[in-house]
Amino acid sequence: MTFPKVLSPAAPKVPSPAGSGLDGVETLGYPLGALPSVRGPPRAPQIDPTRCDLDGACARECPTGAITLRGPGQPPGISLDYGKCLFCSLCVDACPHQALSSGPMEEMAVLDRSDLVLVRGAPTPAGAPHALREDLRKRVGHLFAGSLSIRTVDAGSCNGCEVEVGALSWPRYDLERLGIHIVASPRHADALLVTGPVTRNMRLALEKTYRAMPTPSFVVAVGACGISGGPFAASAEVEGGVDRVLPVEVYVPGCPPSPLALLYGLWLALGQVEQRMVSGELRSPPRS
Repeated sequence: MTFPKVLSPAAPKVPSPAGSGLDGVETLGYPLGALPSVRGPPRAPQIDPTRCDLDGACARECPTGAITLRGPGQPPGISLDYGKCLFCSLCVDACPHQALSSGPMEEMAVLDRSDLVLVRGAPTPAGAPHALREDLRKRVGHLFAGSLSIRTVDAGSCNGCEVEVGALSWPRYDLERLGIHIVASPRHADALLVTGPVTRNMRLALEKTYRAMPTPSFVVAVGACGISGGPFAASAEVEGGVDRVLPVEVYVPGCPPSPLALLYGLWLALGQVEQRMVSGELRSPPRS
């Protein structure tokens, strides 16, 4: 018996948005090339000190205490810790004077935790972005620049960061084109990528994973939870950020960080790009 051949109607072709990186090419060139235009609203809060009257509306709305005001007896000022920030924009909406706005968050990874803290109302250090620390440069310069194996550990996350890490294997980002691979065993890994706050139940497993890795190796803390504990920091079942347990070389903020932010953080760890964020400010333009 033969069945009639049924042809489904062709799906209408929808043109890709201009600058989306999808016009005939699925895989992005980044981070080897320029940062592509990012679809969706910007999420990183930025403070304009000329508009801020320090009334604290933004700090009261922040769910993780990322925004703090100076205490009594101190010079007036405000600080914003991107390592605690969930990039939820509640502070932007709460400010009655529009002193906060939203900006890009794709190239905010840093090598030093203090560079994620922005202080307004006090002088900030001048100068160029930090170069890779010499010890890290020596470890990765000749060993890992052409091929890097990563073991991932979820130390207690909500699974948001894991989705973004998993997206790195999609054709759009194609992590392996850079010679970077995610491996199943810590004994095959050069780097440990940790997501989520370190829960008490996962601390021992995380430490064992780190000890099982051959040296030299390094650790990447991913997301607000991995950096500071995020919204779970006050829990009695949480140890805090990854650097409370292991030495961390690279911090990638976000909730969750996008695949582009993760690519930038890994490229920063390998010494292929310079750090853009210094003292909570993006001091250099994106690469063109």
